[in-house]
Parts: sequence; structure tokens; C-alpha cells
Amino acid sequence: MHALPQDRPGVRIARLRRERHLTQRGLADLSGVPYNTLIKIEQGRLEATPHAVASLARAMRVTVGIIQGQPYADDLRADELDLLIGPIREALDVYDLGADPEVAARPLQTLSEESEALCEAVRGGEIKRVASDVAGLIVETTTAAHTHGGSDGWLVLASLYRTSYDVASKLGYADLAQLSLARLDWAAQRASDAVFGGAYQYFRALTYLREGQLRTGQRLIDLGLSTIEQAGPSQSRDVVVGQLHLGGSVVAGRDHDEAKAMGHLAEAERIANRIGESPKVLWMAFGGVNVGVHRVSVLAELAKYDKAVETANELAIPHDWPKSRTSHHWAEVAHAQMWMGKFDASFASLLRARKTAPQQAKYHPMVRETYASLEAARRRLPESFLSYGSWLTSQA
Repeated sequence: MHALPQDRPGVRIARLRRERHLTQRGLADLSGVPYNTLIKIEQGRLEATPHAVASLARAMRVTVGIIQGQPYADDLRADELDLLIGPIREALDVYDLGADPEVAARPLQTLSEESEALCEAVRGGEIKRVASDVAGLIVETTTAAHTHGGSDGWLVLASLYRTSYDVASKLGYADLAQLSLARLDWAAQRASDAVFGGAYQYFRALTYLREGQLRTGQRLIDLGLSTIEQAGPSQSRDVVVGQLHLGGSVVAGRDHDEAKAMGHLAEAERIANRIGESPKVLWMAFGGVNVGVHRVSVLAELAKYDKAVETANELAIPHDWPKSRTSHHWAEVAHAQMWMGKFDASFASLLRARKTAPQQAKYHPMVRETYASLEAARRRLPESFLSYGSWLTSQA
């Protein structure tokens, strides 16, 4: 008995390959993914790593989301999350229409506080609550920003656009995530805020990382570092510079450029040692802990799974660290443990990802793919394992 549908990434890769009249050898040559590895991925005997998925997507000229099966339309519908996407799209469309005479906007201070609360809720993994509230706040703040005309209103609006990006990217709506970032850039320019401008390039680079367009992702990291040089010295500037280096480390790691990845990590660590933990500056959770978490990510991207797990075992994550980031970390640890053949430990990490931020874990592609690989690797499936798979595809 299988807990997850059988239309897995390997099945999709095989289907897409056949639609393009490619042999397995032909696709292997085009993508750079070893022939034997591709065969095992298509057969479900091997998990497709993010690097392999990105390479295969580029070779077949499709998005990474198509191979991963995101968004999970049926599951989103069951959880009534799909109903919340339309209002967000509509809210993003009124950005340049000026103040809406039918909207009575509350004071900017109130809107700023509610925006901050949504940022905190995203970090807490409360995706459904945030998706429910962000559209209305964007509409209201759009009117407030156009009415007041000062930088404060545009900065609050930029923060809300960032939140809509967070929701869209976590649920797998790549086009909506990119639209949210375009609006963030628009608002940041009106606020003349170079720090937000650098942050925009960081988030933009992450969208290209998810789509496997690594060269563009690295160029955006470089552009972000150049953009933020225009900002005056501040903790916010340091945090964004550090976060850009962390993003650059993962992009380089996925591109299997170890020297560049470690160089970015070293620079981020230098900044973190100087400024300490800054978890709420632009809600990026920058600091030594985040450097350690990214080190695990980079080692896994470089296929150094034993070192990734060893580093994770030595890393102490504070109880008050953002739940969404902690859950993502445990998903990556589970992925590395699965590749090492530590199946029980991998499932235990999946359980920790779910316990920490269940809404996020349910729609996390690495959680689903790791679970599917564990399912394929184990002959006997305990009830707790099957129930986890049922939860992944059930109504919340």
C-alpha cells in the first residue's frame, strides 16, 4: 500500500522526456545528469536532487515546478488555500491606481503593526492565516501609501508585497511570487530605500534558484550586493548583505561550485560574528544560527551528505528561532539522511519538520520527495509512516 500518489518527479521526468522524443541517453547527454542516475530517478529508485531537477528542467525547457508537481492543486483545494490566491492576485493588480475612494485606510502605524504581525506569522508557519489576511491589508495600505505619499507608506506596502511573495513561494505559485517581487521593487523605489532594493534582489535570486536558473541567480546576488552599497551603514544593511551571501552560497552549492559557495559562507559568518543574532531585521533571521543552517544546505547541495548531517548534529537551534526556517532545516536534514541510507533517522527528521511547522511541511517539495523515496526504499511500512503519507495528501 502506498501513501502518496505515484505521479512522482521521476514519473513526470519520464513523461516529459517521451513527449520531447528524447531517449534516456539523449536526455542524460543534454542535462549532464549521469545516464544510470537518470534511469534510477525515472524508476523511483533514486531521489532527484535539486541539482538534477534543475539540470533536467533546463534540458527539457520546463520549469522546476512542473517536474516537482507544484502547486499541489488538489491538496490546496482540500485545504481551501486555493481560494485565497485569487484575492492576492487582485490586490497586487491595483498598485498603480492611486487611492481607492471606497477604501477607508487606517493610520499607517496600525497598518505597519499588522504588517509586522503577518511577517511574524509567516515565520511561525501560519500560512493559511497569512494568506487570508494579506490581500485586504495590501489593498488598504495601497490607498494609505498613495494618500500620504511619504516613504513610510511605501515601506509598509513593500513589506506586505514581501509577505505575499512568501505565501506564493511556499505554496508553489512561482508566477505569483515573481509578481509580488515586482511590486516590492516598485514600492521600494518609491521609498528610495536601497536596503529594500538589495533585499528585492535577494528574494529574486531565490526564485531563480528554485527554477534552476543558477547563473541568473548568481548575477542577481551580485547585483544585490552592488545595490546595497548605496545604503548608509546600518544593522539592516549588514543583515541584507549577510543574507545575500547566504543566498549566494546555496546558489553556488547547487551549481557545484564549492569554492564560491564556501567563500560566500565565510563572508556571511564574518558579518554574523560582528553583529550577532538579528532575527527580526526584515524578518530574515540572520546570524550565526542561520549561517550554520545554510552550511548544512550547501554541504547537501554539494552531495556531501555525511558532512551535512554531522554539521546539523553539532548545530543548536534556539527554541524561539523562526518555525518556518526550522522546519525547512529539518526537511533538508531528512533529505541528507535519506541519501546516507539512514532511513529511520530521515523519517524522524520529517516528523520534526511536520511538528515544527505543519502547514509549511505539507507543501514542501523536499518533504514530499524524501517521503516518497523512503517509501520506495522500505519493504515494510509501519503504520506511523503510512499515516504521515496520508496526512501529506489529506485535508488539514
